[in-house]
Amino acid sequence: MPRCTFCGKELTKGTGKLYIYASGKVANFCSNKCEKNLIQLKRKPVKTRWTEAFKKENKKGSYKAEGTQKSEISSTPKTKVLKGGSK
Repeated sequence: MPRCTFCGKELTKGTGKLYIYASGKVANFCSNKCEKNLIQLKRKPVKTRWTEAFKKENKKGSYKAEGTQKSEISSTPKTKVLKGGSK
């Protein structure tokens, strides 16, 4: 699945726009908003707050960072020892 060149969102099959520069470079866009920000307004994704690139760069919100996994916890169950219970 391709990703939006500007915001980083995954595109489902049959959606979005494909923009081809004169140099042959290909850009995929999920919406007109992303297309306008990159091509017409010439904004950088890292400086736009709602993009995945900004969130990854500034460690804000939720983003899918590859290589970050929780460390495995040992599978031994913890038991409690009760002292002096009533009979």
